[in-house]
Amino acid sequence: MERITYQDIPNGMFENLRTIEDSIINSTLDRKLIEMIRLRTAQMNGCAYCVDMHYKELNHFGETELRLYSLCVWEETPYFSEKERLVLSFTDTLTKLKSSPISQELFDNLTSHFSKEEICYLTLTISQSNTWNRLMKTFEFTPGNYQVSE
Repeated sequence: MERITYQDIPNGMFENLRTIEDSIINSTLDRKLIEMIRLRTAQMNGCAYCVDMHYKELNHFGETELRLYSLCVWEETPYFSEKERLVLSFTDTLTKLKSSPISQELFDNLTSHFSKEEICYLTLTISQSNTWNRLMKTFEFTPGNYQVSE
């Protein structure tokens, strides 16, 4: 049972978050990479609603079942490219944030694959995903009902 329903959410709250979503989607980042970040963040945070949503989105974008069910153990598999592994490492680091800045090595590795603008969007994607996870964990939206829009 949902603690807070969609109708209970303050007017403008989701709309403002969706404006940020539009900014991310309209960036130069690959859509599958964005969804991979979102699914990984949801897995790490134990957000069932978001895992369901982003699994379905990645499936819609043609992601393989092997990579989908292996994302939670990405470090132990050979199924992800160097660039994807770097992004997943960045996702894990920002989701389990410590009091110290991210390492210079990680940042330097990011700059070998992404522009500074893209790193900004990667950071925003991870941050935004964590925000949605925390909202859904509080509101307890029912997982399983999400449908991919065409």
